[in-house]
Amino acid sequence: MCVRPFSKPFALANPKSRCGRRASRRSSERYCSACATRSGTFGSRAWRRRVAFELYLEQVLQALERLRRDQHASIGAAASLVATALASEGVLHVFGSGHSRLLAEEAFYRAGGLAAVNPILDRRLMFFDGVLASTNAEREEGYAARILAREDIRAVDAAIVASNSGRNAVPVEMALGLRARGVKVIAVTSLTHSRAVAARHASGRKLYELVDVVIDTGVPTGDAATKLPDRALRMGPLSTIIGAAIVHAVTIEASVLLLQQGHLPPVLASANLDATSPDDLRRTLARYAGRIRYLDVERPRAAEGSPAG
Repeated sequence: MCVRPFSKPFALANPKSRCGRRASRRSSERYCSACATRSGTFGSRAWRRRVAFELYLEQVLQALERLRRDQHASIGAAASLVATALASEGVLHVFGSGHSRLLAEEAFYRAGGLAAVNPILDRRLMFFDGVLASTNAEREEGYAARILAREDIRAVDAAIVASNSGRNAVPVEMALGLRARGVKVIAVTSLTHSRAVAARHASGRKLYELVDVVIDTGVPTGDAATKLPDRALRMGPLSTIIGAAIVHAVTIEASVLLLQQGHLPPVLASANLDATSPDDLRRTLARYAGRIRYLDVERPRAAEGSPAG
């Protein structure tokens, strides 16, 4: 959409915007709401904060609509990989560095999410030891192998690797390491951003070139979508919102596929519902004890006299 200021400073002075749409008769309406989001920028003479947040929210809605329209096949293919993994007693690993690691946390132990999710988290890639240290760690070749060595990775598993740019060493080597172990890998990345920048890995390759399925977030280069007036400043990142929607879209579709195959998907109910007890959660999670690092539950013991397997 494009925010186009009226040729005169007030709507009542000139009730038509440059796009020809009629403005509101209210003097506070300085922009045509119908075209207010095509360009992702603001006119300078009548910029208002209310228009700013509305523009950003409209950009979020447009990005979600592009995702629904353009990534239908990729989400379906990713869901099929996840369903196959879970039907084979595998788990879904989710990894991201920087803010992309929020997708791993969003997918894990989530009300309405799957219990069979292992978030691959690393202190250095988060912000506990400093934000610049995190940026440097993401570019360190060989570090992904050290992270993977801590995880229980099996060939029956599936994985999501999220990186907006897809250019840094750790997400690239994470995808390579997972695939070397037989894991099917799904990339959540911005092809626009990734194709606009050079690879930082010695191979010269980026995340989207190394995986089984690519889901394009459609996020603009640099992530921030909303240009502020009169200056080269952008705000309003989209990657976390769109990435979270992708993760849930994939796991929901995978769960439907499991049901169609006669499997009950391991869906978690909210711990804050009256009908959900700690024992309910423990029973659902115990199936994955030992496979998922952050589960503080034990695998149920076999009944006396029954085979351990």
